[in-house]
Amino acid sequence: MGERGETEATGRVTIRDVAARAGVSVATVSRVLAGNYPTSAASRAKVLRAAKDLDYVANAHARALAGAGRKTIAVLLLDVVSSYYAAVAQGVEKEAAQRDRLTLVASTGADPARELALVQMMREQTAEAVVLVGGVVEDAAYRERMAQYAQSLAAAGSRLVLCGRPAPAPDVPAVVVEYDNEAGAHAVTSHLLGAGHRKIAMIGYQPGNTTGEDRVRGYLRALSDHGVPRSDAVLHGVGFGQHNGDRAMRDLLDRCDGKPDFTAVFAGDDRVALAAVKVLHAYGLRVPEDISVVGYNDDPVAADMTPGLTTVHIPGEELGRTAVRLALGDTGRSGQRRQLLGTHIVIRDSVRRLTP
Repeated sequence: MGERGETEATGRVTIRDVAARAGVSVATVSRVLAGNYPTSAASRAKVLRAAKDLDYVANAHARALAGAGRKTIAVLLLDVVSSYYAAVAQGVEKEAAQRDRLTLVASTGADPARELALVQMMREQTAEAVVLVGGVVEDAAYRERMAQYAQSLAAAGSRLVLCGRPAPAPDVPAVVVEYDNEAGAHAVTSHLLGAGHRKIAMIGYQPGNTTGEDRVRGYLRALSDHGVPRSDAVLHGVGFGQHNGDRAMRDLLDRCDGKPDFTAVFAGDDRVALAAVKVLHAYGLRVPEDISVVGYNDDPVAADMTPGLTTVHIPGEELGRTAVRLALGDTGRSGQRRQLLGTHIVIRDSVRRLTP
């Protein structure tokens, strides 16, 4: 009985059952299903027919241990709600599919313990690359964690890819794909300054988070480049997203009894901008007639807002595609590879030009 008896007891079809049904050896079935050994057309047809008739499902773990599993790319996101993260994941999936890879997607919720567990699981599943997406607080613990991930994955023949995240030490074997976050913030702030605005409030970013801090640096650099003193900067970062945008905008308006001295708002992302516009309207202020508003990300909501939101476009899908291309072309290397993608402003109707 042996293997066949186990099959009857558990109801699970084994490779021996497929071999018996097809009238070939177990080795032939293994070769046909692996797809990387030469077999005759007749044998291949018999095996595939038997596997289909028996509804055979290969043991993925065993195939992975044998090096015959389906090749996969893993992408780990902070969440699956953000349009930015969705765009990156879509780019990873499209590029992986073109290269006959499957994509595994999971969210970490910004929890380091969950991230570690997922990275370890993907290593055990022999994913060719593990792509981590999203801003972080860059501290010693983060740098040590990334070095450990990279070394652990490299030892298993995989590759760590940091997408929109700070690069680790130069000797850490990883791929780093970034977009010019600071330049985008500098450009959109300069757009407001070029329209005559001098008192610009920046709201709704997360202090300490690398994504938010890069945007703050771009904002402050633009003010300095246009001769606006640092004392005129208005910074109120309480976090990204619509809820935090509502809170930040209300805080600033309540401080001035609904009569702001700033004439423009730079929102940390487009969901912050959406909330800010709603709050401004609730306080009787019009956009852009009374207050101009710009955002960041170029989420789909930006084009659907009234008025349409001027914002910074992040090449999310291209970030994902680039991550896969570089990772698969980088396997086996011991060093680090980096690539920086550009951002650009999308001008719509949410900014009013002030008369001198």
